[in-house]
Order: sequence, then C-alpha cells, then structure tokens
Amino acid sequence: MKSNLLFSEKQRFNQWWLWAILIGINLLFLYVALFQPNIFLTLSFVFTLILTVLFLSFRLDTQITAEKIYVRFYPLQLKYREYMWSEISKCTIRQYSPIGEYGGWGLRGFGKNKTINISGNLGLQLDFINNKKLLIGTNKTKELTEALEKIGKLKS
Repeated sequence: MKSNLLFSEKQRFNQWWLWAILIGINLLFLYVALFQPNIFLTLSFVFTLILTVLFLSFRLDTQITAEKIYVRFYPLQLKYREYMWSEISKCTIRQYSPIGEYGGWGLRGFGKNKTINISGNLGLQLDFINNKKLLIGTNKTKELTEALEKIGKLKS
C-alpha cells in the first residue's frame, strides 16, 4: 500500500456490448465444436475462452499520493508505472473521445501521446516536461478532483 494515499481507483471492462460479443463468440465456437468435432474447432473454442478470461482479468489501477501517480493496466503491466509530480508540467481532468482520439480502449497511442483507459470518456491528462502526454481514464472525477486540489496539482 502506498503511503498517504489520496486517491485510488480500480476499473474493469464493464461495457455490456463487449461482453455480449465475447459470450456470443464463445457460444458459437462451443456449438460448432460440439456438433462438428474437429481439433481446429475445439482449439478455436479454447482460444476464445482464454481470450474471454483475459478480458475478465483486465484492470486499470490508479493511485495518487502527494509525491507520485501510480498506474498499471493489469495483467499486461504487473508493476505500477510511477510518475513523479516533478516530471509533470500540467495536470487536467478532461473529456475525450476514446475511439476518435485513441482508436478505442486499453493501452493505446504511440510516440508522445498515450492513453490507458477502460471505459467512459473522462480522464486525467498528464503533460510531462519532456513534451510527452498520458491520459488515464477515470470514472471517479469528483474524488480525483478533490485529491488533486488537496495537493495543489490541478491546473485548468
């Protein structure tokens, strides 16, 4: 546990349409594998089942202290990425278009403009002193705003 934790959020993929698609694909492959036994079809079902379990395990963890921001996209990032406040030139909470700006949800972007998001269209925009940018999705904007104001880091 991080010392003097001001904000903590754990997010999971909870979009109904995503789960409808994954469950539909699993049911289709299961049906085909049961009624047309074939090693390729059985392996396809196992693969889609593993993919679904992977989606179940995805989680975006964000923690903020007076010293750092910690973020990870579990299980792809087992350790937290740490960002010191001294590395950040500007910090804002903003609305964004996940598909329009970044092409979807998850670990996205390349070069100097990246995002880590799971759902929604609100996020914490970090502008670093080296001109890189990171947007961290959030569903707790009120609590996040309060935490950032408490340590004087929120800039408009």
